[in-house]
Amino acid sequence: MEPAVEQTTPSIISPDIPADAETQVSTLKLGVLASGSGTNFEALVQAIADGKLRAEIPVLIYNKPGAAVAARAQRWGIPAILIDHRKYQSREAFDFDIAQTLSQYGVEWVVMAGWMRRITEVLLDRYPDRVINIHPSLLPSFPGLHAVEQALNSGVKITGCTVHIARLKVDSGPILIQAAVPILPDDTPETLHARIQVQEHEIFHRGIQIAAMQAS
Repeated sequence: MEPAVEQTTPSIISPDIPADAETQVSTLKLGVLASGSGTNFEALVQAIADGKLRAEIPVLIYNKPGAAVAARAQRWGIPAILIDHRKYQSREAFDFDIAQTLSQYGVEWVVMAGWMRRITEVLLDRYPDRVINIHPSLLPSFPGLHAVEQALNSGVKITGCTVHIARLKVDSGPILIQAAVPILPDDTPETLHARIQVQEHEIFHRGIQIAAMQAS
């Protein structure tokens, strides 16, 4: 049996937040956008259930029919709404319907958990400084698609993940929290991505907490 990932790849998370941070803000209403399997979405839901983040998720929006994240939401009793980007002639029209749906569910913060679409001013203007993204690299290094492969191909020895406030430019905006993950000599995209995901699940809810504390 292989050793646990967490024990073999120590990482650095910065910044730290107070242990009682979840008591410092009121309950957050998070609308989650996701496109794929939904592991970060479920980690976020679990963090809320474990009392690590004072929040609720009234709605999940996904854009790909059959995406596994919808089944995860169903298991947790969270409404999952399909808004298929292929049915829209522009990104702005797509984001308008997303914003309208989020508003109908009383969402105050938007969280992109593996959202594989570029956002527009329509969504950012509706939720100024309240759209949060997670990305599998130490931004500003390796933005965009295939960040894990970019890191491996570059020859760097450390990569990681970042939670940040979203801006119009892809994977830009104020950084909230990061975790560093060492790259091992025999790493493949799959093994490195698996270890990065462990840290994503550790920092996602913390980054949201930091954003809420900064806004309060």
